[in-house]
Amino acid sequence: MARAFLVVMDSVGIGGAPDAGAFFNGDVPDTGANTLGHIAAAAADGRAEEGRSGPLSLPNLAALGLGRALDLASGDGTAGMDDEPEGLWGAATEVSPGKDTPSGHWELAGVPVPWDWTYFPDDVPAFPDDLVGRVAGLAGTTGILGNCHASGTEIIERLGEEHLRTGWPICYTSADSVFQIAAHEETFGLERLLTLCRELAPTLHEMKVGRVIARPFVGAPGAFERTANRRDYAIAPAAPTLCDWVQGAGRRVYAVGKIGDIFSMQGIDEVRKGADVKLMEHLVDLVGEAEDGSLTFANFVEFDSRFGHRRDVSGYARALEWFDAQLPRLFEAAREGDLFLFTADHGNDPTWIGTDHTRERVPVLGRGVGAKAVGQVAFVDVAASVADHLGVPAEGPGRSFL
Repeated sequence: MARAFLVVMDSVGIGGAPDAGAFFNGDVPDTGANTLGHIAAAAADGRAEEGRSGPLSLPNLAALGLGRALDLASGDGTAGMDDEPEGLWGAATEVSPGKDTPSGHWELAGVPVPWDWTYFPDDVPAFPDDLVGRVAGLAGTTGILGNCHASGTEIIERLGEEHLRTGWPICYTSADSVFQIAAHEETFGLERLLTLCRELAPTLHEMKVGRVIARPFVGAPGAFERTANRRDYAIAPAAPTLCDWVQGAGRRVYAVGKIGDIFSMQGIDEVRKGADVKLMEHLVDLVGEAEDGSLTFANFVEFDSRFGHRRDVSGYARALEWFDAQLPRLFEAAREGDLFLFTADHGNDPTWIGTDHTRERVPVLGRGVGAKAVGQVAFVDVAASVADHLGVPAEGPGRSFL
């Protein structure tokens, strides 16, 4: 029985979104943003030399058709990845009114977002008084710190010492529809932080805020460090997703990375977490171990969280090359009938202004069905195609491109 491995390279966009002009970083529209294309150009020009050198080298993804997908999406044929494709390749376009994690993943899983997300204003304070009171009440404190838009690492460095002194949680947001709470794992307590976020989440979800995110950290002033115990409490999808379709057919669904959080554990049987290096080991293990008929749905987040938001071109290039070099391990462990699909949920162009995601098309690359050009497809077509391969009924609006 066939298996499927759906792998999201978080934020690896390829430009060309037709509605990019309606999405912004600050007051600059995303028109022209191209995560992969601009990283490749920077590398070719010698502007991505920290920890690596030379043109961007992604031979395994290029062999599947990554260069062709980039050219199809944005007309950018300059990335030096003009291999004759050996795999399935195309470019996918999103319709959900957001360039965030839940929107992209839900739509890839067959469910476009049917509402507009709530975003907090880039003011100080950013949060309404009643919400601040609710957070403080649940935390058992007399107030909160932050109450603004901020980078997670920056605000911990700036307010971490005050947090240790007062015990107040550090609350902040971003251009995404999120409410984030940072607290020290040892002095505030990890379980206390997770309980606070879990109990607060229904209030934020009623407001159509997509996620409440626990951001634990450790260390002392001047040396604070976020831990791998992040937890996302996401609003539930608006309808059954690919995960539910597969689970409903009696098959097993494995979530690698933050997939379980994104889908509020709906349709998920088992979760495996860790940093991206550990996630790759989990994925290799599952290629060897997962049952026939199963779905493994993986997210590799560090392209986005460590390098895209921080506008680190060299770091992003290094991460792409590391990821590409791991693919033979997956393919060598594969069984006959396995389908691998590699895609992304949005862009995060590290050459762009600001620190927010960028609205872009994403690659769709496949191994297991031979060489096949699928052209321009919809995000929801990814879910329909995985369901088709697994032989389970698809309930969403997508069409299989297999």
